[in-house]
Amino acid sequence: MSTALAFTETPPLVLHLGPTLQKMSDHEFFEFCQLNLQWRIERTNQGDLIVMPPTGGQTGRRNFVLNGLFFAWVEADGTGVGFDSSTGFTLPNGAKRSPDLAWIKRSRWEALTQEEQEEFPPLCPDFVVELRSYSDPLKRLQEKMEEYMANGTQLGWLIDVQERKVYVYCPGAEVCCLENPQTVSGDPVLPGFKLELKRIFN
Repeated sequence: MSTALAFTETPPLVLHLGPTLQKMSDHEFFEFCQLNLQWRIERTNQGDLIVMPPTGGQTGRRNFVLNGLFFAWVEADGTGVGFDSSTGFTLPNGAKRSPDLAWIKRSRWEALTQEEQEEFPPLCPDFVVELRSYSDPLKRLQEKMEEYMANGTQLGWLIDVQERKVYVYCPGAEVCCLENPQTVSGDPVLPGFKLELKRIFN
């Protein structure tokens, strides 16, 4: 029983809002999220809310390792800015999304106003990672990755710990599924960055 409980996480809650609440402005949605900091909240381009509770221990540990490994490359490279899973972005299609890890070219980040940087930046990251937890349906994350690509992401990784697979997304190319890879390369979007998957899978 304890093994089963270890892999149990609460799935996201989808709230279908009426026309009035769907028309929240970007600032109003930001303020709404600040009033509910215990939740990670996304909004679809139709205005529905996706409410995600805190992650379980294993997912949180893997996120921590992922961000730590990426941080070293971001600092050494210097051409962009990295973000963790608590950051929301306003995509060109109007959706508000929070990838598990994101990176934006510094020139795009610095072109934003201070207010835009402080709230949910109005752009789609150049690089995103989604890390599948045990409560995440694979199809939902695949649809989310497709949305990132349709809105301008240049490279995306969907890391499926359960199946030990990495789905690599690039503009104009078919999705590449890597089976139990040792590493995955960020070239050419992230020159020289290689993620060691054993640190994530184990």
